[in-house]
Amino acid sequence: MQHDAIVVIDFGGQYAHLIATKVRRQGVYAEIRQPEDPIEAFAGFKGIIVSGSPALSSFGEDSAYTKGIYDSDVPILGLCFGHQEIAKHYGGKVVHGGRQWGRTTLHLVGDHPLFRGLGPTEQVWMSHFDSVVSVGEGFKELGYSSGGEEGEDHRFAAIGSDSLRRYGFQYHPEVDDTEHGDEMLRNFVLDICGCKPSWSMDSYLAEQKEKIQTQVGDGSVFLLASGGVDSTVAAKVIGMAVGPERLHLLHIDNGLMRKNESQQVLAMFADLGLDQNLHFIDASENFLDALASAVEPERKRRIIGDTFIEVFQAEAKRLGIEDHLLGQGTIYPDTIETGGTKRADTIKTHHNRVPIIEKMIEEGKVIEPLADLYKVEVRELGEKLGIPHAALWRHPFPGPGLGVRLLCNEGQEDREGFEQMIPALDPVAKRFGLEAMALPIRSVGVKADLRAYEHPVMLHGQAPWPKLLEAASAICAEVPGINRCIWNLDTGMPSAGKVLKATATRERLDLLREADFLVMDGLERHGIYDHIWQCPTVLVPLNLGEQAGELVVIRPVMSARAMTAEAGQLPEALIAELRQSILALPGVSGLALDLTSKPPGTIEWE
Repeated sequence: MQHDAIVVIDFGGQYAHLIATKVRRQGVYAEIRQPEDPIEAFAGFKGIIVSGSPALSSFGEDSAYTKGIYDSDVPILGLCFGHQEIAKHYGGKVVHGGRQWGRTTLHLVGDHPLFRGLGPTEQVWMSHFDSVVSVGEGFKELGYSSGGEEGEDHRFAAIGSDSLRRYGFQYHPEVDDTEHGDEMLRNFVLDICGCKPSWSMDSYLAEQKEKIQTQVGDGSVFLLASGGVDSTVAAKVIGMAVGPERLHLLHIDNGLMRKNESQQVLAMFADLGLDQNLHFIDASENFLDALASAVEPERKRRIIGDTFIEVFQAEAKRLGIEDHLLGQGTIYPDTIETGGTKRADTIKTHHNRVPIIEKMIEEGKVIEPLADLYKVEVRELGEKLGIPHAALWRHPFPGPGLGVRLLCNEGQEDREGFEQMIPALDPVAKRFGLEAMALPIRSVGVKADLRAYEHPVMLHGQAPWPKLLEAASAICAEVPGINRCIWNLDTGMPSAGKVLKATATRERLDLLREADFLVMDGLERHGIYDHIWQCPTVLVPLNLGEQAGELVVIRPVMSARAMTAEAGQLPEALIAELRQSILALPGVSGLALDLTSKPPGTIEWE
């Protein structure tokens, strides 16, 4: 069937594929194209959406793209960087300044078809350094936003020219935190572009099955089956395409699993009828030996990814199936955060995107039926395939497992930038009636589509949950060098934190496993497991108490696609229980709750 289609030009922003996904959810097919593709690549589409980018339009970065798109006779909508490029191309001005991150209020100026059915003000999501400060002939301001860098109104947050059919949003309508972003995209796609909805997940499944059959031919597939949602759905899709007799599943216990995880995974695959060629190996010693001296987050991720492949290849050889293609449950956030598109900044390398995997992909040896989907689409597909709810709605668990939740350190404090940070930090915290302490360690974050390896801040004091979130957002936005805020759950604010020398040992992992088990069990007992999207428990080598031990951080988050997230609130009764049980564990000296949204903090600390 021929579908009406929209093309999304991917300038390497974090949300380019999310734009395509949101368009598809309107029943309209969307494809990704690179900015320098020849103009012929943009023919046949009924509209163009230009994505955000880590590049700065104000400095002319990434300006050598196919500008012939502006000569096309179809509507164009630019988002963030795309918005700025449209403004510049038609005589407007873009400056470096007026940065905004997070939720912002958009004030609409009059009525416009793009905002049909919406109110005069809308909550939108911003993540930018550059701003449009004027527009060219034929364009007008469709909306402005509150809360610029200095608190002033931010002009030209939405612009448009109906005669040219060119439009721009400074914010990201594709992100769930823009409350009516789906409606804005639908108005553009269906009304402005005139697309007819005819694409569905059923058609996607049919296309993937055909693609897998073509790639596999008469061969077979060997899939690394972690037991998570992604690998389980991928196994089901591949099995449907080639038949269960040509699908081998390998579950590896890497020593980085949760408590009793491997036993539960093997039982689940048996219940799903996917155990015809199910293989298991305990390779925990291989992983722990390889990680013995690793401290830096990116190095740990690469070691874990390389070791997975080494174990996979050894097992494939032992089983006599080394000529099989490699199946993976890779989803799009894994690719985009690893810098898997031409312009995407590397936020963190995922284990299924290390160099050896990239080489296998180039050689056509990898099958990834979910690589263009986000978690919510994967679950939707799983439901169509009849996979039980309990298997589909398990909390996401990263491929590197607890390896990215077990922070390591050489035992050296990192106070770089504290001279500028501390004077700016204290006034902001006091504004909310809280104490604040910058921690002499770093965690991974993302700001304006760029990797941010910066310091966390510990807050202490009593405040309503919305006020805590507001304080965390203000600190990350206003204080340089900060990308994460945690709330102290112990009774008193520590005077200082001592960084401990720590690597990935079985003893530390067992401690983290027990703390994680207490958190997961608590979520189940209090009936909020299905409400919280994901809840990493992190062990930080930082002694904050009088007794020797490390800091445990609980990271409950609310999200749908992992590209953005908000901190999730836990019941006071559960917090009290965790305070008592986790602080009683030998080797724990402190407990905190992560308040940070994504951006600026990634869901995982590493």
